[in-house]
Amino acid sequence: MTELERSEEPVEPTDASLDGDQVEAAPAGAASKQAPAAADDQRQRSDAAAAYAAAAQGAPARMPAAADTAADGRTPPDEAEPASPEDEAEDQATLDLDELTARAQRADEYLALAQRTQADFENFRKRAAREAAAAQERGVAKLVKELLPVIDNLDRALKAAAADDESQLAVGIRLVHSDLLAALSRLGVEPFSPDGEQFDPQLHEAVAQQPVDGLESGLVAEVFQQGFRLGESVLRPARVLVAA
Repeated sequence: MTELERSEEPVEPTDASLDGDQVEAAPAGAASKQAPAAADDQRQRSDAAAAYAAAAQGAPARMPAAADTAADGRTPPDEAEPASPEDEAEDQATLDLDELTARAQRADEYLALAQRTQADFENFRKRAAREAAAAQERGVAKLVKELLPVIDNLDRALKAAAADDESQLAVGIRLVHSDLLAALSRLGVEPFSPDGEQFDPQLHEAVAQQPVDGLESGLVAEVFQQGFRLGESVLRPARVLVAA
């Protein structure tokens, strides 16, 4: 075979030549697949740069999230899902219950305050009544103590006029004496004469003590001056002679 015949024979492609063609054709397909990845990477870098800039300025940055993109590639609206009527009714019932609870608590506080005020007023009323009664009793006692010497003088005048008991002077003294004792009785003042009673140091003042025929020891033998008392208080003890 000559050189010309050899040059005219068809050349069959080898594996090396096929590999070369595939290598040359591969960059076109790879570039088409790598374009979206590069775009995503560029978008992520842009978002990161925006977040860094917002953080540097002190403003909150919105980070992308997978949930922000719907399945069809559109961003869903930010509006919240409207609440159902059952949820609204439950929320309203909770608010009403809280308001009723607050009102009941305030009502309890007002009731406790009213009860304390009523108790304080009742205690004040009782204390004022006791103080008024005690003041009145002190005033009456002071007045009676000033009148006791007058009553004693009238008693002595009646004893001196005993010889002429029917004289007009004796009758007048007796009337003045009885009217004065009646006025003191209306004020709650009573005279007492413990003749023949057991001696009581709370009510009696022993002037002397001596044996007396017919009387046991400790009994009042004679009353020199009658006593006076206002209720349970002794204004003046009776001055007496006690049998020994």
